[in-house]
Amino acid sequence: MKIFPAIDIKDKKCVRLIRGDFSNKTEYQISPVDQAGKYKEHGFKNLHIVDLDGALTGKTVNLDIIQQIVHNFNLKIEVGGGIRTIDSIQKYTDIGVEKVILGSAAIKDKNFLEEACKKFSNKIALGLDAKDGYLSVSGWKENSNQLTLDFLKEVNDFGVSRLIYTDINRDGMKQSPNFEETINVANVSNCPVIISGGVSSIDDIKNAKGLKNIEGIIVGKAIYDGDISLDELIKEIDA
Repeated sequence: MKIFPAIDIKDKKCVRLIRGDFSNKTEYQISPVDQAGKYKEHGFKNLHIVDLDGALTGKTVNLDIIQQIVHNFNLKIEVGGGIRTIDSIQKYTDIGVEKVILGSAAIKDKNFLEEACKKFSNKIALGLDAKDGYLSVSGWKENSNQLTLDFLKEVNDFGVSRLIYTDINRDGMKQSPNFEETINVANVSNCPVIISGGVSSIDDIKNAKGLKNIEGIIVGKAIYDGDISLDELIKEIDA
């Protein structure tokens, strides 16, 4: 079980959103680089980063901060947020990011997803963010009118190397992930799935273990708010 501590970057700060709502955000005093260093010190090997400015603008706004994190710490980093062109993917792979997460751009244009998977073998992660079974796009502000599982079946053979499934209704709410729907996604997916959204306690991590085709879990707000300590979380990687 891989554990991905999360860093969401907005205006060069670490923030957390409630259900993806930019008007309902909490800013934290620690910088993204220092937060990454904290994760590294505790022994974490993987890191989930979202460029929220990028999600709003469709550009690699915080590339410099992410590059600093890559260069300073030997972490396997997945990055998402507004990555809508081949050029943007190239920028992230060039600085040493392990996985580039495609969300809105992939859902709106399946050909783009297929091209990216061919050009960047084993580098593309697909971010599926769903609300009541339907995919949301553009920083969760638009409903795509596409059912999650229907879309997944259409792109399942493209060569995506990882799938990140987020239940938007659970994100930032600390009400436990939507395990039932995540299991449904994992049963269909040709690639391993990362659980995202709603982790509230160490029990959620324990419950994720042993699930079929689940590669890992993302933990964000529960760390920042002190509901899960990094010391207890790191034990679950090898436990």
